[in-house]
Amino acid sequence: MIPSAFDYTAPSTVDEAVRALVDAGEDAKVLAGGQSLLPVLRMRLAAPTTLVDLGKIAELRGVTEDGDALVIGAMTTHYEVQRDALVREHAELLAKATDTVADPQVRHRGTFGGSIAHADPAGDLPAPALALDAEMVIASPGGRRTVPAAEFFQDLFTTALAPDEILVAVRVPKYTGWHAHYEKFNRVAQAWSTVAVAVAVRTDGSSIAEARVALTNMGSTPVRATAVEQALVGGDASAEAVRAAAQHAAEGTNPPADGNADVEYRQELARVLTGRAVSAAVG
Repeated sequence: MIPSAFDYTAPSTVDEAVRALVDAGEDAKVLAGGQSLLPVLRMRLAAPTTLVDLGKIAELRGVTEDGDALVIGAMTTHYEVQRDALVREHAELLAKATDTVADPQVRHRGTFGGSIAHADPAGDLPAPALALDAEMVIASPGGRRTVPAAEFFQDLFTTALAPDEILVAVRVPKYTGWHAHYEKFNRVAQAWSTVAVAVAVRTDGSSIAEARVALTNMGSTPVRATAVEQALVGGDASAEAVRAAAQHAAEGTNPPADGNADVEYRQELARVLTGRAVSAAVG
């Protein structure tokens, strides 16, 4: 199919991009890497009047340190996140989750911020962002604001972003020395997650001192598995203890039923994959 006609603008600053969104009204769309938006346009599932392309805004690219946090520009590609030394040292979970995104072609074009803002419940980056208590830096006509991941993801493909706002960057606290793993189950290579589990743990000798666990595609938004975290903290890292904690993974979830899996299957997958992910993280 051919997309509907639209106006196109490629601003060079964030302020110009916000002004373009304000001028275009609610029917405008932001173009980042285009890996989610372009197929939707081709199928005419969306018909924006204006596309605001962020590709020329240098401020939105790169990974930097800011005290005890990393700041990842929204237009930083998956490929760049994968290979960034700061990410691998201080936020290993993000690097491991990004390794599973689609294929090399998509990772070279798709953007970290685009995936977060798209808020697909089967996407591989929202759950790690939630697990790591990331914060979203948002530019709006009134200035900039910061929204924690727990409040940013609101519903299916729905975030705290208003129509005239742009995700500028993601702030991720440093988890230096933590162990991490992203365990993903999909039916075919490069497909969306049927279920996936994001885990980051800090060990103290043979015990687990802190744990952060979040689930992909177990609800309309990423889900924090707090019952698993509570069961893990203070316990030893033995296989038996990890398996027992993982049995809490499906608590409080509302997974979808579709052609890939029904509710009960996804709940069991969550328990099994959580055990695998924690075990892999603690070695």
